[in-house]
Amino acid sequence: MPHERFQFTGEGGHALAAALDLPDGPVRAYALFAHCFTCGKDVLAAKRIATALAAKGIAVLRFDFTGLGSSEGDFANSTFTSNVADLVHAADHLRETRGVPAILIGHSLGGAAILAAAEKIPDAKAVHVTHLFKDRIDDIRKHGEVEVQLAGRPFRIKRELLDDVAEHSLMSRVARLHKALLIMHSPTDDTVGIDNATNIFVAAK
Repeated sequence: MPHERFQFTGEGGHALAAALDLPDGPVRAYALFAHCFTCGKDVLAAKRIATALAAKGIAVLRFDFTGLGSSEGDFANSTFTSNVADLVHAADHLRETRGVPAILIGHSLGGAAILAAAEKIPDAKAVHVTHLFKDRIDDIRKHGEVEVQLAGRPFRIKRELLDDVAEHSLMSRVARLHKALLIMHSPTDDTVGIDNATNIFVAAK
């Protein structure tokens, strides 16, 4: 399947690394994928989802958020709001260069970011959503910045990120979406409880 790599300008003027997976034949629709916290566009889950959708005629744009993977910027200075803004920039780029982003897909915290960005991406017809470092939250709030281990790698997490996430009322946004919404939760997920998916489902109704 055709695969293109390029850059586009994200929040703060940073160059963000992106990949576009295309079907062999005509494009039925374009999708935008948001990876999990501290992951990247090339994480196995993102690749598999993009490949499977491309086989069905759906082109998928995936990219590295600011400060991650091959994208510019400092991850420690990024926030939930800046991630949402990066998604809106990605949707704008897709719309301007290829076609409207009809499907929004988010994995883990990327799912929360997709839900927050969805109301700013009016072209989207459907949204698909699939407590990291919770034992260090008190330390982060006390010291302002703490290094945590995520997926075996060290990351600097600032108090501003926690405060920013807390300010976003995702459930009220979900209630206003009025878009097709698919929520998936792994039965072996020991990081995020099934109640999170239930809350999203109830809010969407």
